[in-house]
Amino acid sequence: MRKNLVIAIDGYSSCGKSTLAKALAKKLDFIYIDSGAMYRAVTLFFIRNKVDINNDEAVKNALQHIELNFHARDYESHITLNGEEVSEEIRQMPVSENVSEVSANKLVRHDMVKQQQRMGKSKNIVMDGRDIGTAVFEDAQVKFFMTADPKIRAERRYKELLSKGDNVTTLEEVFENLAHRDYADTTRVESPLIRAEDAIILDNTDITEEEQLDFALEKVKPFLEKI
Repeated sequence: MRKNLVIAIDGYSSCGKSTLAKALAKKLDFIYIDSGAMYRAVTLFFIRNKVDINNDEAVKNALQHIELNFHARDYESHITLNGEEVSEEIRQMPVSENVSEVSANKLVRHDMVKQQQRMGKSKNIVMDGRDIGTAVFEDAQVKFFMTADPKIRAERRYKELLSKGDNVTTLEEVFENLAHRDYADTTRVESPLIRAEDAIILDNTDITEEEQLDFALEKVKPFLEKI
């Protein structure tokens, strides 16, 4: 029986998983682990080093040269790739366009899942991703599955990219990227994006960040007395 509390948040791209996860972690004083950032950092390394995702030996070798770490600053979780801060670069379009293919790779997923499970072995954590409640922490006490209207998700992502000065041409480009990632995430052989049977659905199409946080806190509250 798990003694530490694990909150697993899964869902589609640009549904605000990390926004909710960060808010919950801050409110509960839990550790926030962004699993998606881990796959994005690996993707960035593969892009920089021209790693052939279809070459198992090349992937195995690359993974041996990747060290990922999280650190907190200003209530935000930052990720380093081999000591380099890459939190901003991994959110740009070149990584977004390749992360689904990299994260679908069996060798990559096995390596990342092992790292994630170690991180959540004994501490109270909030982790968001695609397969946290179904593969990484099947025994998580609280599981959320987040969704939202695809058009709303694309608009949110487009505004986020523009605010960061990323060179995005059109809203349609972002919409197509999300549609591609949804298809790749839900149809991949290795740990596809599916809702765990015991996951609570959270559709945030028409609610605010404050309202979704209140909703999540109500669901978590009964478990706080047990830790």
